[in-house]
Amino acid sequence: MVKKLKFSSCGHLRSDLVKDLNFGKMKHCHTWGFHSFNGVLVIGPLLLLFLVAIASGYFYNTYSFPEPIVHENENRTSNLSGKCNFFVGNWVPDESYPLYDASECPFAEQGFSCLANGREDKEYLKWRWKPRNCEIPRFDVHEILEKLRGKRVVFVGDSLSRTQWESMICILMTGVEDKKSVYEVKGRKITRQIRHLQVRFSSFNFTVEFYRSIFLVQPGASPKRSPKRIKKALMLDKMDDISKEWIQSDILIFNTGHWWTPTKLFELGWYFQIDGKMKLGMTINGAFKQALATWKSWVEKKVNTDRTRVFFRTFEATHWSDESREKCNVTRLPWSETKGKDENLFSDMIIDTVRNVSNPVTLLHVTPMGAYRSDAHVGTWSDNPLVPDCSHYCLPGVPDMWNELLFTFLFSDQQYQIY
Repeated sequence: MVKKLKFSSCGHLRSDLVKDLNFGKMKHCHTWGFHSFNGVLVIGPLLLLFLVAIASGYFYNTYSFPEPIVHENENRTSNLSGKCNFFVGNWVPDESYPLYDASECPFAEQGFSCLANGREDKEYLKWRWKPRNCEIPRFDVHEILEKLRGKRVVFVGDSLSRTQWESMICILMTGVEDKKSVYEVKGRKITRQIRHLQVRFSSFNFTVEFYRSIFLVQPGASPKRSPKRIKKALMLDKMDDISKEWIQSDILIFNTGHWWTPTKLFELGWYFQIDGKMKLGMTINGAFKQALATWKSWVEKKVNTDRTRVFFRTFEATHWSDESREKCNVTRLPWSETKGKDENLFSDMIIDTVRNVSNPVTLLHVTPMGAYRSDAHVGTWSDNPLVPDCSHYCLPGVPDMWNELLFTFLFSDQQYQIY
């Protein structure tokens, strides 16, 4: 360290360092000697050692290990998790992963089981999220099963929510001896359009449920005498009519975002409605913000947060090769940098909304961690290989880490705040 610092010339030192060392006025920087030879013998070495120590410390702080650059979303989440910010970190190799075998889990959807669909490399399964300043505790699945005894866990959102629902069931089933004691209550099969799925862990008397509500707010028919391009209306000021079924839950996890695109809205004839009036000029971002405001009001008025623990997961990073979302290049290893994928306007709006809810709501800010995982998407290893997929993740995979974070927030002794 000290070898980098040459005292023979001030050209190697910043002027503020010279000032900090308080040498006063010096006509030349090439000679720091004394007129007294005895002074050189006695005082010189001691002074030089003193100066070296100070300069080394200064150099260490100023040059060798600069503070990491903090991106905007890191600032915004720096206090979300109390003493530990779980959402700023990196992925590290870990041979103890994956947490389950998808072929042994009947609730791992075929479309997300990449290995079963022909993916040959397995490196994508061997990564663990490591926060910068702490560790995510490894959980004991048997303890979690006991903690969930008698509870009702509800996931609400789009197909990315369904993957987290499937992931949780598969993780928990590894701790259940009698696999037949875990079943869908009405014998329903997992499909893309099904509105409600309820899996019961009968030995522990709890359920893990999924409600498909891709916008969270109420879809409806177009008003009479609407322009022909309007096929359906999205009522931004009303919650989905099935929201009444979410209220009596113990753990409630939301997501939305992937259907809020021009191709899935305007090109299919979806337009926005507020107070019974169509808002044809409203932007998607403006509509998304209004829908979040409706969700916020609903949580504050309808949800008893003394009973129900509420979570909202931010937008999940995608890795499409072009804006048309037709080309998907799944890499063999994670990206070493986020390449801007850690920032997302929808996530920013979710964060702002959650921060302003009067009731306790916990944010799962998964956008930064997913930004690195260009290797973990379904790609062409799905039940429809002709349609590439750089939005959804393989199972096992990234959604398992979302659940590890969820378990940490739920069952850690530390209380977490989002303020």
